Amino acid sequence: MWYMYHMVRSIMTTSQARERLLAAAVEQATRGGIADLSLRELAAAIGTSHRMLLYHFGSREGLLTAVARAVEEAQRAVVSEWGITSANARGLWQHFSDPQLWPAERLFFELYAHALLGRPGTEGFLDNAIEPWVTLLTPVIAREAGLDDKAARAEARLAVAVTRGLLLDLLATGDRVAVTEAFERYLRHSDNYALTVSAIRNLPAPSRRP
Repeated sequence: MWYMYHMVRSIMTTSQARERLLAAAVEQATRGGIADLSLRELAAAIGTSHRMLLYHFGSREGLLTAVARAVEEAQRAVVSEWGITSANARGLWQHFSDPQLWPAERLFFELYAHALLGRPGTEGFLDNAIEPWVTLLTPVIAREAGLDDKAARAEARLAVAVTRGLLLDLLATGDRVAVTEAFERYLRHSDNYALTVSAIRNLPAPSRRP
């Protein structure tokens, strides 16, 4: 009984320490960026040692992957809280395109490339890069546009691809005005598509001739 108590307490303490380090790394990522820092530099920036980071995350890439995943989860929470409608899509875009998020978004795209190359420490990154967003968006799109699940999933995947592509454009060019204009055009296309689908669904059934 004594052994089990101390083992559980040790696991909880380790988990709490990992979460504190992860939270500090996320804050550093959004404040000043971490993609260019070595593990020792990152440890110094968040007030720990590189040995502790290795103990909890296994490697620099493991830590960066955990940070990117935590940021993505936080952004999905923002979307869930705000809701996904045509009316607030522009507000969400202003949030995602805010320069304060650029360091974390640069990290995401860097890790995306590393995961595509199969770099150690990025295992599982690609599995969580798309599907959670598609799962979040699909039921809302199905409800808003009156689509079945298959069509809504395709539209959700398109929305993720367009938004990510425009964010990559934004990071490459820094031209927020031009990229936002492109996003506005995408919204208009999406709105027109939704209206067309709705109109077709509301057409009266053709009468049968006797």
